[in-house]
Amino acid sequence: MNRHRSTAAILSALFMGLGQWYNRQFIKGLILFAVEAAALAYFIPNFGRAVWGVVTLGEKTQGFEKVGRVMVRVEGDHSIFLLISGLITIFLFAIFLVFYISNIRDAYQTGKLRETGVKPAGFRQTWEHVMDQKFPHLMLTIPAIGVLFLTIMPIVFMVMLAFTNYASPDHIPPNKLVDWVGFQTFANLLTLKTWSHTFIGVFTWTIIWAVIATVTTYFGGILVALLIESKGVRFKKLWRTIFIIPYAIPQLISLLVMRNLFNGQFGPINQYLGYFGLDRLPWLTDPFWAKVTVILVNMWVGIPVSMVLILGVLTAIPKDLYEAADVDGATGFQKFKIITIPFILFSTAPILIMQFAGNINNFNVIFLLTNGDPVKGDYQFAGSTDLLVTWLYKLTLNNSQFNMASAIGIIIFLIVASFSIWNYRRSRSFKEEDMIQ
Repeated sequence: MNRHRSTAAILSALFMGLGQWYNRQFIKGLILFAVEAAALAYFIPNFGRAVWGVVTLGEKTQGFEKVGRVMVRVEGDHSIFLLISGLITIFLFAIFLVFYISNIRDAYQTGKLRETGVKPAGFRQTWEHVMDQKFPHLMLTIPAIGVLFLTIMPIVFMVMLAFTNYASPDHIPPNKLVDWVGFQTFANLLTLKTWSHTFIGVFTWTIIWAVIATVTTYFGGILVALLIESKGVRFKKLWRTIFIIPYAIPQLISLLVMRNLFNGQFGPINQYLGYFGLDRLPWLTDPFWAKVTVILVNMWVGIPVSMVLILGVLTAIPKDLYEAADVDGATGFQKFKIITIPFILFSTAPILIMQFAGNINNFNVIFLLTNGDPVKGDYQFAGSTDLLVTWLYKLTLNNSQFNMASAIGIIIFLIVASFSIWNYRRSRSFKEEDMIQ
């Protein structure tokens, strides 16, 4: 009774397309046959070396060998190239496996239909079905493959680097090979005094920065939005336009201008302080004042974003709620506490969580304003205002400590992902959405 489905599935398992030929779908079978032939032509010579490259990261270093009386340069294995090419081949093999399993399933399902007396669809019918019923899946396949190779694979590559000793000066290919070291990089980050002291200091400042930057911009935006929407305030459109200007100007320009304004030697802000008989402040050269400066500048850049968001929420609050509160004799503060704040928090809680996560990775403000400085002598490749993300940048681009940077990247991901998921699931908006579903 199961003769057609079993035979077709077995044939397709032996070689892609054979089951389709058995089911009299010759063009589809030919296409699948060509896919497997091309896959075999690529994987037979490359798959073994790809796995070898990922497992060993190379065995021969670049150097010179004496041939007769002449020194000849001998090319060695490049550990990073081997790792990247190996990952590409393995990912391609995973895609091929998906096609291979789908080919068996297709042959099985078509054979099952033949047993019920249904004639297998021809190529034209199959094409029309794909373009009609499966068109969304077909269109999603291309971006999915792009995400696989341009997003997921680089993440896997970065994670794998954290378990190697890929760092200057002893393990930079091709002159030196890179080796797998397991969790040694994480152990060094947490136990070696030079690294652990820097990590704890930078991590602590990152969390303090993220909390203060999020709170100041969020509640600053609420304050500005409420002031603009207050009764008696005229020219509301003009005020909205004025306060949105810092957001409309490219952040790069704003931060570079602010860097000059807060310059301790010739910056206009210190000059104005001098006019009023006040001492100049080391805005960017003192560790404490540098942190104050980045928080103030971040407020200038971030409050307009929160203001626009809150203005949209305020216009959506039903006016009859305030009218009912007036009838009950509620004060302005009571209306703000009972009506305004709950509506704002309900609508913006997910965005508030995103802002906190974004501030943990707020590279632009720190890098463009202070470059992580001022220098802190007991820190390893980091300054007083460096966040984890800017420290990671310095470790990678300036100091070639790729394994340590990868370990820090993993820690950042775990912190941000855990915090975001946990808080979002506890928010009222998520709970009410879950109840509706």
